[in-house]
Amino acid sequence: MKNEYENLKEAIALLKKKKRIERNLLNEYIHDVQESLKPINLIKGLFNQSHNESLIDMLIGMGTGYLSKKVFVGGSHNIFKKGFGVLVQMGVEKFTSGHTDSIKDFGTKIFKTIFNKKPKEEIETSPGIA
Repeated sequence: MKNEYENLKEAIALLKKKKRIERNLLNEYIHDVQESLKPINLIKGLFNQSHNESLIDMLIGMGTGYLSKKVFVGGSHNIFKKGFGVLVQMGVEKFTSGHTDSIKDFGTKIFKTIFNKKPKEEIETSPGIA
């Protein structure tokens, strides 16, 4: 049977081992945090797919809000028109940020309609001015 001294030695050894393991884990965690906070890694994180979608959604909302404010207010210096413009901008931003998928689809359809080239056969067979 072990005496008290040997039990204490074992407990101390186990605690030292636990301390060493936890210190290694902490050092790895600190290293990971340092790597993630490097400027290049922060920039890379901005362009991840999950962040990219939310960034695009935010930009669509802000852009449409700003354009709607400019349409409604224009270059007016009237304080009431400016206040109304801010309210319109905020409303449009909120609405468009919630419906970005349908806005993207609509924009894609318009883009394809405008920039879709006709096949050569249609161009040659279409009546033209001679």
